[in-house]
Amino acid sequence: MATTPEQGNKAVRALAYPFPDGHRLDVPPQFAELRAKCPVQRVELPYGGAGWLVTRQAEVKTVLGDSRFSRAASVQADIPRTQEWPNPGGDILSLDPPEHARVRRLISGAFSRRNIERWRPRIEELVGEMVAGMRTAGSPVDLVDSLSMPLPITVICEMLGVPAADQHFFRRFSELVFSGAGVPAEDVEAATDALMSYLAEHIARHRAEPRDDLLSELIAARDEDESRLSEEELVTLGVTILAAGHETTANAIANSVLTLLAEDLWTSMARHPERVGTAVEELLRFIPLGGSESLPRIATEDVTLGGVTVRAGEAVFPAMVSANFDENVFADPQTLDLDRAHNPHLAFGFGPHFCPGAQLARTEIRTALAALLREFPDLRLAVPLTELPWREATALIRGPRHLPVAWHH
Repeated sequence: MATTPEQGNKAVRALAYPFPDGHRLDVPPQFAELRAKCPVQRVELPYGGAGWLVTRQAEVKTVLGDSRFSRAASVQADIPRTQEWPNPGGDILSLDPPEHARVRRLISGAFSRRNIERWRPRIEELVGEMVAGMRTAGSPVDLVDSLSMPLPITVICEMLGVPAADQHFFRRFSELVFSGAGVPAEDVEAATDALMSYLAEHIARHRAEPRDDLLSELIAARDEDESRLSEEELVTLGVTILAAGHETTANAIANSVLTLLAEDLWTSMARHPERVGTAVEELLRFIPLGGSESLPRIATEDVTLGGVTVRAGEAVFPAMVSANFDENVFADPQTLDLDRAHNPHLAFGFGPHFCPGAQLARTEIRTALAALLREFPDLRLAVPLTELPWREATALIRGPRHLPVAWHH
């Protein structure tokens, strides 16, 4: 254990981070202890040394919303991190305002509440087709392959005008990128290059023949005023939207169904479909979609945070998974309360990097859950919980690789 600089007047011992995980959707118990005793804790990362872990919601929101904590400063820097290679940058997640706002403005209209409402009938149609496919296939089926993965993939592909036949490019990319440790860096690089090349060609086709889709809108914005988006940024933005637009939502759907089944809440939810909206918000709060680690920020000047002085240049890890269980914000946070009315969770982040696709994700999760509850009120796991195959514990996104479910014929 490393001993760190002064915290208050006493030297503080750094904890090893990320914390070891037990059950795949459990929240490590160390977070609750730190929220109570040391909300800004010195931690030692596998690569790059020590940084600060922030666990209470108030301080997490400060780190996510305060311009003195920079994402751009983490690019290509040997900072504390969970993975071997430094953040390569080039994507919207690695930009600070005002650069971040310049790029984000271009996509915010496509993901606005109003535009997602326009997509709702198509989302409902796709869910209907997939649920009908489950019925036809017969019990049991794998929910991941039959609904939770293909739904968000199809929607984001249609939004970007990507033909269904070409989905394998980014399916492979996200499988590698989100799978966690053990994937050789050159494999990730090769998959990224293949996807970038494909998207560059796809953009060229759309430029020659504009269509009514998000990619054509982005191309038009770029070509009308190059200061708004470089060609490289355009390609990278397409990759980010494709990957982020399906991987997180696919796992949120599977994890939500699994949690309701495992907690014996499915039948009562099926009897009260009007509760789906509130229930989805609670499931988003309660289920840790990412692992313990989060995207680090670098302090650009000395900042006092939770009674601790974070020095300029130090890395700070805002733990949203912990903030969603903060006893100062949520009554009885360890309880999954599907009727929780006041629910200011941070599942979609906070501040400038708040997920632009939050409205789309909510619509897809609610639509999928509502249809499954309606069509399969007696749904159950087809294998014991202990036999479910999970993504690697080190994966960036948590969830079962397959989710076999059954129902009465």
